[in-house]
Amino acid sequence: MTGRSLPLQPGVAFPLSWVRRQFPALTSDPILFMDNAAGAQIPVGVLDAVTGHLLHRNVQRGGRYPHSLAVDAMVTRARQNVAWLVNAERADEIAFGMNATSFLRLISLGIAETLTDRKEIVVTDLDHDSNISTWLALEKMGATVKWWRMRDDGGLHLEDLLPLLSERTRLVACTAASHALGTFIDVAAVARAAHQAGADMLVDCVHYCPHAPIDVALWDCDYLVCSGYKAFSPHMGFMWGKFDKLVALPTFREDFIPDRPPHKIEAGTFVYENVAGMAAVVDYLCSLADELGHEGAGTRPAVVAAMEAIKLYERSLSERVHAVLADCGATIYGLADPRRFDERAPTFSFNLPGTAPAAVVQAMADAGIAIRDGHMYAPRLMNRLGLPLHEGVVRLSLVHYNGVDEIDRFADVLRGLSLR
Repeated sequence: MTGRSLPLQPGVAFPLSWVRRQFPALTSDPILFMDNAAGAQIPVGVLDAVTGHLLHRNVQRGGRYPHSLAVDAMVTRARQNVAWLVNAERADEIAFGMNATSFLRLISLGIAETLTDRKEIVVTDLDHDSNISTWLALEKMGATVKWWRMRDDGGLHLEDLLPLLSERTRLVACTAASHALGTFIDVAAVARAAHQAGADMLVDCVHYCPHAPIDVALWDCDYLVCSGYKAFSPHMGFMWGKFDKLVALPTFREDFIPDRPPHKIEAGTFVYENVAGMAAVVDYLCSLADELGHEGAGTRPAVVAAMEAIKLYERSLSERVHAVLADCGATIYGLADPRRFDERAPTFSFNLPGTAPAAVVQAMADAGIAIRDGHMYAPRLMNRLGLPLHEGVVRLSLVHYNGVDEIDRFADVLRGLSLR
């Protein structure tokens, strides 16, 4: 299946056929991958980078022989590529590790050691629990958690944050895009408000990364965490922080590790082959930019061009999915106004009246369509939506390699369920 492409802009089509050819899983497996918020497929260039590392330089860094030197060079290149991806000022602000959750814990433990008169941490009930529980754990270390509540439109509104900020605020922690509802958050506005109160701002960028350009310079946040495997890499994570913040952040490190970023953050050996894969994700985005007519633009401009095109194409996917869900009488949670779909990713949580979420997802699985049901690792969000934790929602999560034909197949199954 190749899928049909929706128009990107007048006279220009998103190169969906080219995109799908880059992802071997889309042609080698008959299942429709529509559970991308749990982990996306990888392009062939990423696969080649991983296998190339394992075949030719599966050794430790820091040696004098060519294979080891090649690993050093790969890691250096990966830092620079990811720095371009997020628009970091310097490559040594990028650290590699297992996932966003482990980086959140590392940062939170460092923050705990710096609590003085500023002991308040602001969290949201929209976030993945990893960006909530890690901060709640600091209460036993003297922190006080303040709650920034989501509104009925599935968004976080700045005017609800402002009364929570004061001279006691140490940090605001929130997502850039809801992994459950798809809502984008105005990170730059949150960071400005936090800084005006003298606080830091941390952003969970896991769900945002596959859908729109990241720009830490524009956002002016202080820390950012991401799990690359949801953005077309193998299972790994990366973290960015303002250099001076990383220098000051207390971390665990072995005595022989320099007390400087990024090394002070990377305790132990990370998975080199997966970092090689993450570097190749940026190469893939540059190739997509070439397909869009931006050949030779330079890495950061190419990344932005590719991600802007992805965002625009995915808005069309959101409009299509919304129309299907509305036609089937589904209850859609979060932002459901098509006029505002530039404020969301094509990630929809919904329920079908009279049909349990598990039954919907099982029917889809039987039809060869991969989606997900449950609490989406967001128990407080489920409580906010008035849903039982053991049932939760149905979640459909698309990325730019999904096409209209796939949505149509999903629609056929859903209509059959809604007519029962």
